[in-house]
Amino acid sequence: MLAKVQSCAVIGLDAEPIFVEVDIATGLERITLVGLPDTAVRESGERVRAAITNSGFFFPQHRLTINLAPADLRKEGPSYDLPIAVGLLCATRQLMADLDDALILGELSLDGGVRHVNGVLPMASMAKAAGYRRLFVPASDAPEAALVEGLEVYAIDSLAALVQHFNGQQELHPYQNSLRFDEHDEPVFLVNFEDVKGQEMVKRALEVACSGGHNCLMTGPPGAGKTLMARSLPSIL
Repeated sequence: MLAKVQSCAVIGLDAEPIFVEVDIATGLERITLVGLPDTAVRESGERVRAAITNSGFFFPQHRLTINLAPADLRKEGPSYDLPIAVGLLCATRQLMADLDDALILGELSLDGGVRHVNGVLPMASMAKAAGYRRLFVPASDAPEAALVEGLEVYAIDSLAALVQHFNGQQELHPYQNSLRFDEHDEPVFLVNFEDVKGQEMVKRALEVACSGGHNCLMTGPPGAGKTLMARSLPSIL
């Protein structure tokens, strides 16, 4: 049984598509991970096993081969946990969905939760440029991914929630970035510039500096009013 899931790798400042291929064959239980993985990726097998089991799904007791293609790109980090788990569930027919237009990434905790991964913004940009319609990311990374317009971003907090969405049991809705501007009272300053008495030449110099965006260095003995003038300056900006 073979399943394919699409994910992504960050190479420098850019991102490249990665195809996660999962094959289940007869034989003694063993997980073989190929495709130039680093240590964090090789360790994903045990994380995925625990996450699948603790999420209430069946982990196949067979020989598993997981290929991360293309094989000439080094795979780093734990972001392949979630696509590997989805591939295993697809291969065992516990997840039935069309994933051709979906990109999946995320680290799994042992209880099936989905954790933050790095490089979500370039991955989202690549997904849009490559023509993917849906992007499934950890819930904590959804605001960053949603900065890319024209892409359906889904915030995933657990493996179980993702499977329920794909199987039509509990639909997830695309994440929407909401910019909220709360009403505030007028700004309150510790010292108002107009309340400073005297120091007319200094005040004039500060007004010119603020108007023209110039640097200003105040020197003088203690008590001359340097701190007072500096604290009052924001009230005229």
